[in-house]
Amino acid sequence: MTVLDRPELEASSLADLHLIADQIGLEGFRRLRKADLIDAILGERAEEEGDDDASENGRERPRARRGRSRSRRGAAKSDTEDEHDDEKPVSPDEDADDEQAPRRERGRSERGRQREPRRREPSPRESGPREPDPIREGVVEILGNGSALLRLQPPDASDGDVYVSAAQVRRCELVPGDRVSGPVRPPRRSERHPSLVRVDTINGAPADSVVAEGTRYDELAVAYPSEHLALDSEDPTLKAIEWLTPIGRGSRVVIAGGERAGKTEALRRILGALAGREGLELSLVLAGARPEEIAEWQEGPLAPATTLSFAASPDTQGQAVEAAIETAKRLAARGADAVVLIDTLAGLHPHSARKALAAARNLKEGGSLTVIATAAHPLGGETTVIALDPLLAGTGRFPALNLVHSGTLRPELLVGKDGAEAIARARATAAEG
Repeated sequence: MTVLDRPELEASSLADLHLIADQIGLEGFRRLRKADLIDAILGERAEEEGDDDASENGRERPRARRGRSRSRRGAAKSDTEDEHDDEKPVSPDEDADDEQAPRRERGRSERGRQREPRRREPSPRESGPREPDPIREGVVEILGNGSALLRLQPPDASDGDVYVSAAQVRRCELVPGDRVSGPVRPPRRSERHPSLVRVDTINGAPADSVVAEGTRYDELAVAYPSEHLALDSEDPTLKAIEWLTPIGRGSRVVIAGGERAGKTEALRRILGALAGREGLELSLVLAGARPEEIAEWQEGPLAPATTLSFAASPDTQGQAVEAAIETAKRLAARGADAVVLIDTLAGLHPHSARKALAAARNLKEGGSLTVIATAAHPLGGETTVIALDPLLAGTGRFPALNLVHSGTLRPELLVGKDGAEAIARARATAAEG
């Protein structure tokens, strides 16, 4: 066997050193730098020649350090490849060139097995075919935050009621009373109700066709209110409003007056007269009300959709009113008669207040949206103004209606020609007095 010494090895090229290391079966030699490779070759050779002293002293073979080496063909290997390189020694009398290719293939195979990601075992639920989500059908009830519940047994609540996200409500333009169906997923850990996956049908028709056929509310043809909204009350204030400042379906109504003129009380009495009326979809918004008034409203016949005191910012009040108006617009566009009562518009930005009032209209080929709101003074654009006199209200003289500043546009459409003439005479008399 040829004796190798250090000077001779140091004078050899790296390719020759690789060949020697391959012949003596040195593992991982391609990762070693030249100096470390020479040390490893000398150590391996000494062991082959029976260097018992080294073995008895427990000296280990020099350990290969991580690095990048090049094969004789000059191909670079990545750190990941070097890390998993596990070449096996061959017999010195075998041809090195013939053996390197199969050994590299074995190394690649072993690295591939080591790199293969661990596969997650499917759970029993995933191992079989997934069951389709059950279909549920219910009646929409809009919640205060814009989301909704499908009542399976309307109007009563039940544990099976289905949650509908606010995004689905907006996208499908859902309104209270719509009958909706679709697949439902079970509630998750923090959820109370199952959730609607998608809206399949609305009132028996495919949801896509219902939404696609919808026309923008502001583009629908309108007409002056022509159907009288009767109050049918013996209350003197309501009787005066009904016959001297009549309200129609689709009217824009402002109850105006100074402080302590009785605006909130008049609105509360109008709500009491309309509550429970068949064919009307009522909604009450308290935006900027007094806390004491909020408590009184909550004891009334209709629970407020939103309750904000006068401490709320104009933006917050405007958002609450806009949400109620948008819901009512969708109802009107589908043929319903919606009425939104607002107490009050006084705390909103002027533009927001006018926008809410302007939404009211009588649709020629649909339903109607009536807005009845309190305010310190008329905003402009009203079809009916109910002006209250603080002096009359403060001294207990009811009805406290200021006929000179009150009135209805085209009253003959609501109370006929004779009724309109009677209103004109009453106003003239009040102006003379």
